Amino acid sequence: MLTLFFDLDGTLIDPKEGITSSIQYALDKVGMVDIPTADELTWCIGPPLWNSFDVLLGPGADLNEAVGHYREHYTDEAMYLAEVYDGVGEMFDALHQYDARLFVATSKPTVYATQIIEHFGVHAHIEQLFGSELDGTNSDKTDLLKFALDETGADPSMSAMIGDRRYDIFGATNNDIPSVGALWGYGDDGELHMAEADALAGAPEEVPEIVFDLLGLDLD
Repeated sequence: MLTLFFDLDGTLIDPKEGITSSIQYALDKVGMVDIPTADELTWCIGPPLWNSFDVLLGPGADLNEAVGHYREHYTDEAMYLAEVYDGVGEMFDALHQYDARLFVATSKPTVYATQIIEHFGVHAHIEQLFGSELDGTNSDKTDLLKFALDETGADPSMSAMIGDRRYDIFGATNNDIPSVGALWGYGDDGELHMAEADALAGAPEEVPEIVFDLLGLDLD
């Protein structure tokens, strides 16, 4: 059976305001003076938080402290400062016609991601969400997708990972899952080409046809 794994941030929802404002809050709390703007922090949408703060704060920084401040702000108000991308509902409706199994695979902690997809109604289309633990376990997409494959029993050759960043593509490749780069998110064409995504989609509505073509399936 066709099984699709979707990244969350930058693929199903645009979380820019919530994520960047929470990073700014954390950077202020740890004493950074010249805090980057929201636009300068969009590269942080996708990677695990520890990776982003490691780059932002440099050697010797207390990354757990920064992550703690981030979560203080994020869980208080910012996690819902997001919106579902146009076309996502239509994409899901089309995929349901073919009885595809649909999952979310996100580096975001499961406890937060679950609340978010319920808030925005995405959960109605999804069989299960796979996220990370609060200590960072399974925040790497390779580990996360391996866990998801084990849990679902899905055949990698009949699956696809749809995501907007290179981490999604690398995680899929490392698990022998075909990948589709989401060009409407935060990874640009160059990043997704460099990561060697198997296909690229310009809008969510394009995903069903691209996936069926990629896997050699018949849409009719």
